Amino acid sequence: MPVFQYQALDAKGNESKGEIEALSSKEAISKIRNKGLFPTKVRAQNVAKKVKVAKDAAGPKRRGARGKVKLKAVTQFARQMSTLQDAGLAILRSLRILEEQQKKGTFKRVIGYVADDIESGSTLSEAMGHFPRCFNRLFVNMVAAGEVGGVLDVILNRVADFMEKSERLKSKIKGAMVYPAVVMTAAFFIVMGLMIFIVPTFSEVLSDMSDGKAELPVLTNGLLKISKWLLGRKGLNAALVAACPFILFSLLKLARQFQSTRYAMDWIKLRTPVIKQLVYKTTVARWTRTLATLISAGVPILEALNITRETSENEIYAAMLGKVQGAIRQGDTFANPLRQSKTVDSIVVNMVDVGEETGDLDKMLMKVADNFDEDADVLVGSLMSMLEPIMIIVLGGLVGTIVLAMFLPMVKMIQVLM
Repeated sequence: MPVFQYQALDAKGNESKGEIEALSSKEAISKIRNKGLFPTKVRAQNVAKKVKVAKDAAGPKRRGARGKVKLKAVTQFARQMSTLQDAGLAILRSLRILEEQQKKGTFKRVIGYVADDIESGSTLSEAMGHFPRCFNRLFVNMVAAGEVGGVLDVILNRVADFMEKSERLKSKIKGAMVYPAVVMTAAFFIVMGLMIFIVPTFSEVLSDMSDGKAELPVLTNGLLKISKWLLGRKGLNAALVAACPFILFSLLKLARQFQSTRYAMDWIKLRTPVIKQLVYKTTVARWTRTLATLISAGVPILEALNITRETSENEIYAAMLGKVQGAIRQGDTFANPLRQSKTVDSIVVNMVDVGEETGDLDKMLMKVADNFDEDADVLVGSLMSMLEPIMIIVLGGLVGTIVLAMFLPMVKMIQVLM
């Protein structure tokens, strides 16, 4: 009788490993569940050797599989794979069909490699786990839960829904930020052009005026000094100022590599006026939707919290989810440590509390996510309405200050002559 290796979680969330004899993987899963365990990975004992040999043999050939793949392509793949599985096609055949449909590129090669691994005896989740740049941990664990529960088509459809909603919210926020970013960039270079090309033409005339009876206004003196500094060192100072936004962006990206700086930056964002509510709503919507999707797929709560913590993209909430996970492991409820963390509104805590009491935690979390998504849409619209007049005032102030600084000496000269 075949022997299956398994990994499972008990009622307290402790992981255990072992072997069990069964005629098929379904029978093995049934026997493991009868022991009071929740299987997270089940595979035939001889498969491990096959997969290792396949990986060693295929290693050199897997070039071009590390490129970036668009989330839209992965979402479409999940949706199509779900449809094919619902139609009753074998996983290997479904992958080969989808591989043929893909355009030449990284994702086409990745699907081919996943199909090769399955042909060698690996499961779909294991094969996808070899390509984390295409299939993140959330995706892989959802697929694993679908394999164990025998509902892969349903799970893939849920994954596609989750990815589409998350991407839609991100796109709205990015789209809202494009307009002010373009306007402010254009304003920056316009002001730089005025300081480098226009102001210096007045420099000589205005400097001559300072030798006479009329003294240059403070505003004009300051403007001339800034212009002179920008043109200093053969324009190197101007180039340095123009490069400042790119340098700042690179430094922020580098800072995100360290957990302590990520935590500090996330803390600042959650306390910055105007944007703090938007950051709060979008972050909570993300982790509640992720957790709801995992729980509804049958992933154990502790494992689901661990995955959600790693994919939350906010260190404040990642730390909170870690504390919640620890409290649940010690026998506490979800709502109590969530309430003590003081990172979410009381409405979120109450929804979680009701979800635990009724056994519909996933549905309650999904409702929270949907409500917060709608609130985020309203906030984005309000933010855009607020930014437009602010930008007009800032731009008008900058250009007006430069014009005023250049014309003030002329007005003073006329007064002296009169």
